[in-house]
Amino acid sequence: MSLRGVRLRDGRQWSALRIKNQATLIPWEPTGEGDWNDRHHVTAWPALFSVLRREAKAGTMIPLAIEVDGEFVGQLTVGNIQRGALRNAWVGYWIDADRTNNGVVTAAVALAVDHCFGPVGLHRVEATVQPSNEASKAVLTKVGFRREGLLERYMDVDRGWRDHLLFALTVEEVVGTAAETIVRSGRAAFPAGNSRS
Repeated sequence: MSLRGVRLRDGRQWSALRIKNQATLIPWEPTGEGDWNDRHHVTAWPALFSVLRREAKAGTMIPLAIEVDGEFVGQLTVGNIQRGALRNAWVGYWIDADRTNNGVVTAAVALAVDHCFGPVGLHRVEATVQPSNEASKAVLTKVGFRREGLLERYMDVDRGWRDHLLFALTVEEVVGTAAETIVRSGRAAFPAGNSRS
């Protein structure tokens, strides 16, 4: 498992996975404009990639591809990066349903947290999750995030204002690195031969 910056040539795989996983993604993602297939057609990727690249260059976002054995299997985004007295950001992610329940997302989030608390110099990373999204809550808990509260009617998801739980992690709560913590605790493993960065 590895993380890398998204690329313009990711469009075909991004589109295929987003369309294939429509049923598993719609319940958790912000409501979008128009038809799902149109929004996730391969021709939609260049415009989205341009926005992601612009935000990355501005230092407000880190858009990453999740890879397994060199294959694009999902995305992880660190967004709304704030400097100054806050030094925080949020993390969001999605993955191909065929790749769930094997520690890939947990490892990806741990690596992203380590990057945020290391080279990026952040103090706090947040994530919001609908209360019924047990898989995402488990990922965050394994990495060390703690639940801070309930955000009522927080986000328009699947055409309705949904409550979300707020999870957070600060640099002081991580002993060593988040990646080392999940491996030591047996919560996730990095398969032999795969990159951890």
